[in-house]
Amino acid sequence: MRKIVALLFGISTLLINAQQKVNEVLKKDLDDIMKVDQGYRMLFDSEITPEKKEQLLKDLNIDKEEFKKKSWQLVAEHDSLNMQRIESIIAQYGYPGKTLVGEPTNKAAWYVIQHSTKIGKYLPLIKEAGKKKEIPFTWVAMMEDRYLMQTGREQIYGTQGKGEITKDQDGKQVFVNFVWPVKDPKNVNKRRKEAGFDSTIEESAKRMFGKDFKYVPYTLKQALELRNINK
Repeated sequence: MRKIVALLFGISTLLINAQQKVNEVLKKDLDDIMKVDQGYRMLFDSEITPEKKEQLLKDLNIDKEEFKKKSWQLVAEHDSLNMQRIESIIAQYGYPGKTLVGEPTNKAAWYVIQHSTKIGKYLPLIKEAGKKKEIPFTWVAMMEDRYLMQTGREQIYGTQGKGEITKDQDGKQVFVNFVWPVKDPKNVNKRRKEAGFDSTIEESAKRMFGKDFKYVPYTLKQALELRNINK
């Protein structure tokens, strides 16, 4: 009898869970936020066509002249507004993961936090969302790497790149791209695989900086020196 009751209880729980619906109002709000976050950044993609850029400006209701004048300042302004909205949502619902808003809308809050200066505040929440499978662990890994880079420490999975101005042998200013220093670089690809990434650090670097980019490990000292030069 107990087994039958337990079985019926299990079936009813599954049915209840199946009947739970995505919060459509919240989903729409987050989809709008993600559209702005990603759309503004696509405008700066070097491979975007003039036609696509024109359509994006129209879709995002951006005045051409204002965009020319403000450029990345416009992105920063909207990032700040998006962060305010995300903090309000988190205060009410916690992290809005796939159970609450489905996929890919569960990326929205992650994107906004990743592009903010408040990763340290929300990283524990992101880690908890990862444990509950509300977001993939790879997203947790990328945010942790970003936080370590922001705070001047070695990253773990090699997901973050940087661009800095330095001087060549002739004393001329040059812009260099590099993967932010990685802790225990010999085993980074093993860690990446365990975390769920489908590429090596060398392949990831080419995705970040172009197919001709060659990954050369930087020490933390080298990276911090470059950062300090540009302060």
